[in-house]
Amino acid sequence: MRPGILFVVVGPSGAGKDTLMDGARAALSDSGRFGFARRLITRPADAGGEDHEAIDEAGFAALSAAGGLLVSWNAHGLHYGLRASLRDDLTQGRHVIANGSRGVLEVLAAAVTRLIIINITASPETLARRLAARGRETAADIAARLARAAPQWPEGIETITVSNDGTVEEGVEHVLAAIDAATRRLVLKPIPIDAWRDTIAYLPRDSLLGVEDFDGPGRVDVAGQPDAQGNRRSIRARINVVEPGWLLEPDEIGLSREAFAQLALPAGSEITLTRTPPQHSRDALRAKIQGAELDAAQYAMLLRDIVEGRYPEGEISAFLVAATRSLSDAEVGALSLVRAGFSTPMRWDEPIVVDKHSMGGIPGSRITLIVAPIVAAHGLAMPKTSSRAITSAAGTADAMEVLAKVDLTQDEVRRTVAQARACIAWNGRLNHSAVDDVMNAITRPLGIDSNRWSVASIISKKLTAGSTHVVVDLPYGRRAKLRDQAEAVELGALFETVGRAVGLHVEAIPTCGAGPIGRGIGPALEVRDVLWVLEGHTEAPTDLRDKALAFAGRILSWDPAIATLEHGRARATELLASGAARQALDAIVAAQGRRDVVPRPAALTHTVRAARAGRIGEIDGWCMSGIARRAGAPFDKSAGIDLLRRVGDDVAVGEGLFTIHASAGPDLEAAVAMAAQDDGFVLAG
Repeated sequence: MRPGILFVVVGPSGAGKDTLMDGARAALSDSGRFGFARRLITRPADAGGEDHEAIDEAGFAALSAAGGLLVSWNAHGLHYGLRASLRDDLTQGRHVIANGSRGVLEVLAAAVTRLIIINITASPETLARRLAARGRETAADIAARLARAAPQWPEGIETITVSNDGTVEEGVEHVLAAIDAATRRLVLKPIPIDAWRDTIAYLPRDSLLGVEDFDGPGRVDVAGQPDAQGNRRSIRARINVVEPGWLLEPDEIGLSREAFAQLALPAGSEITLTRTPPQHSRDALRAKIQGAELDAAQYAMLLRDIVEGRYPEGEISAFLVAATRSLSDAEVGALSLVRAGFSTPMRWDEPIVVDKHSMGGIPGSRITLIVAPIVAAHGLAMPKTSSRAITSAAGTADAMEVLAKVDLTQDEVRRTVAQARACIAWNGRLNHSAVDDVMNAITRPLGIDSNRWSVASIISKKLTAGSTHVVVDLPYGRRAKLRDQAEAVELGALFETVGRAVGLHVEAIPTCGAGPIGRGIGPALEVRDVLWVLEGHTEAPTDLRDKALAFAGRILSWDPAIATLEHGRARATELLASGAARQALDAIVAAQGRRDVVPRPAALTHTVRAARAGRIGEIDGWCMSGIARRAGAPFDKSAGIDLLRRVGDDVAVGEGLFTIHASAGPDLEAAVAMAAQDDGFVLAG
């Protein structure tokens, strides 16, 4: 059995040691786990003061000579001592609380297995007031007492300081909390079980802590004791309960191999457990599930606990479902700021730092690779961070990776912008926060989607990137993420409102998303279109060029020297026509790291042809993306679709609608089979 702890209570006169000990005795005596030692003092029992065991000097000397005292000392002309029989209680696992003396702490530490000092303190003002109320000392005596230097506690003995400046009830509560925390520590034991990547802590069902507070789907904090600098080693673990008397004693905690290696403390170390999440965080989560509005401080606390694994997946799912149903404008702004706090922000010595974002969902709309070079050629700073594809055939980062390295560090982004005035980097290494990792793992399989939640995520990334001005593309259409223009306008207003709230200038532009933009769908094919536009090629897609110029012109209008949309569009057109934008793209690619071999559209092809004649009324972008992905995009940069016809074109039976590109025969066959089921083209008679 693990021995009990001897708690020695010390503190200056006026701190209230005796009062707090009386309160602790009343609360703990009936538990059977605690004993309160009465000091032997060579003064009469009716002399007042603490409840002590009276003994005369001869009796005290005889007891000491017979080894009946655990420790003894002299003070104020009296002899004090604690009986040696206290060791029996400690050996049997009972904790003992005693009023002690600073002068014998080292002797006591050597005499018992486990000793903890409880140092009762109070502010000088409180001590002076209490001492004056006793009426035993003059004001000068009290001042001299308070001027004495604070005691230095012996090294190597754990000391818990309890402040007693408040009410008696508060002081007793603090003492009880300190004792409880100390007695609920467990002994660390490694368990030879490989939990792979998980961290598992094992508690016996008869644990002295009681498993009810720790068992369940959440996690607990497992922490060692503070070192000399006050630092603790800790991990977060999932609790598994084992039957009594099998692996662990009631005062032990086991850790799996993975968890034990992570904690990196020796076997036998004292461990404390903290159930997660804390109550305030859980209160916030429950409030949100019930539809309440949370503020930034509540979201910061709640998201931190979610990211740190304090909540089971079911509770996170409930929170996310509630958040998709009720997020006020103020909450979206609060979430934006909080989410930005989970990433390291970039700071720029620039008056204007511009950015562009698209809500996506439109295949081939790769205008960023045109807009960024135009903006860079003009001279504005544009540290663009972009995502990879999730459900589409290519994200901006996937397309840029055809030409250059996109997995940049913050230092590499800074260097690239310094050299080329812009970059097009993958956001996964820069401002993709831990919040995204946790939330996406739950929202994607469940199909949970919220435009308001997305606004908070997007704005937070722009804050992290150090942007000051942001334009947002809001494509709408039957197959787009935003179903109609009204929804796009409403979301645009939210973007601009939240932007103002967090200090960003945001302009959100609804755009038609009735079909793909450009010809290529897939990284290499989309880059081909981009280069055609930048180089003025005769086959350059007009819709891609026009949309890129519209957004580049809007960004350039933020330059006070340009000032208007009309002048911005003219300047963007000039930079494109002169070749300056093409040169700027070369500079960006060189600064980020040019690819040795640029992927080209794959050589294996199949042309899907019209089964009947008619006019093309719609091209289903989601269907096109699905076929391109089946062909291998975006992981195979060369795979994808090359559109041969546009909305509004008339086609005859057997005319080509699009060509599928794939690098492997099986991928091509699979894409062709998918297109045979639905080619995505809607023809009007």
